[in-house]
Amino acid sequence: MSVSYDQAWNLLHDWTSSPSLLLHAKTVEAVMIQAAHRYGRGADDEQRWAITGLLHDADYDRWPDEHPRRIVSWLQERDEPEIAHAISAHFTRWGVPAETPLDRALLACDELTGFIVACSLVRPEGITTLGSSSVKKKLKDRSFAAKVDRDEVRLGVEQLGVSLDDHIRFIIEALTPHAIDFGIGPRAPRDS
Repeated sequence: MSVSYDQAWNLLHDWTSSPSLLLHAKTVEAVMIQAAHRYGRGADDEQRWAITGLLHDADYDRWPDEHPRRIVSWLQERDEPEIAHAISAHFTRWGVPAETPLDRALLACDELTGFIVACSLVRPEGITTLGSSSVKKKLKDRSFAAKVDRDEVRLGVEQLGVSLDDHIRFIIEALTPHAIDFGIGPRAPRDS
């Protein structure tokens, strides 16, 4: 790989100051690491898939109207066409086809990971007791996490070739070991 994890991490932090976008990058990275084992070549793909998850929205905070042009150009300049293509394909308005397992995994994991984090944040138990039926119920409520594109969630799982229930469970399982670090674990009860 031309781009190291440290370079990706530093770029993300240079371009992104929003705590919620940094959290989103880390959660999608964690899910993409697990996706490399389920949909890719395992350890051989882990770093590339992690960097893809980490950088997929790296330019959004500073240049929202240009997203994802800046990050795609940065990756292309560093000879990372596979990651650049996956990030281009995840921005469905560009119409770039999701052709590879990496492309399809990022598309399927991005929006749904953000949505599952949002579901976890409104539960006292966080992600620890979250199930696919609760997530699907919240998906029907268009006022909850309204910025999450439900059509993109549907398209992602369809292109990945999995059921929505299975993919929700997969993402929950990928995030659960990191619940405390990501702030989506159980919260202490408040004193009355």
